[in-house]
Amino acid sequence: MRKSLGFGLTAAAVIGTVLTPAAGWAAVTTAPANTAATTNAPAGGPLATSTTPNTPAGGDPNTTVTFSVAVGALTMTAPAAAALTTGSGDPGTTITGLVGPDVVTDTRAALAATWTVTASSTDFTTGGSTPAEIIPAGDATYTPGTIFTTGSFAATGTTITLASGPAPVVTGTGVGNNTATWNPTEAVAIPAAAVGGAYTSVLTHSAA
Repeated sequence: MRKSLGFGLTAAAVIGTVLTPAAGWAAVTTAPANTAATTNAPAGGPLATSTTPNTPAGGDPNTTVTFSVAVGALTMTAPAAAALTTGSGDPGTTITGLVGPDVVTDTRAALAATWTVTASSTDFTTGGSTPAEIIPAGDATYTPGTIFTTGSFAATGTTITLASGPAPVVTGTGVGNNTATWNPTEAVAIPAAAVGGAYTSVLTHSAA
């Protein structure tokens, strides 16, 4: 009986030795779901682990980058007053003068940048504006002259006989923001029957 018991103890000791891990064995490591794991356990040394991010589905990642180009307005400026001073001013002669500069500024950043400027005028009057003291607007002409532009833009001028209704004097077309500047000449044919006095009219421009 003792021998049998002693054998049993010896077997248990042997089994215990088999179940004890060796000092140089590597531990098992489980990698997270979103990483690829590698292990490197040198004999007798600690366990080394490295991780690398997974490649996104579909290959290289893309980033959409956006921005906006500002859009402005179409505006025009012209002098508040101008005087015709070239000529004697005698009845039956013509008097002229520069009535600009006129400037159109277009900051609409349009793909098809187009605009037209029109001009109109009231009659020229003096004193009490009696029929004898009126020179019709139709006795005057408007000539744009040279037009200077900026941007990818071209403008063309047209000489007109002034009237109370608007008529095109400058048209332009191009791409993107632009400006146009000109200094128009107004010429008035003074009737032979005109009476003396300082005559006044209102010249109106419109850009659209």
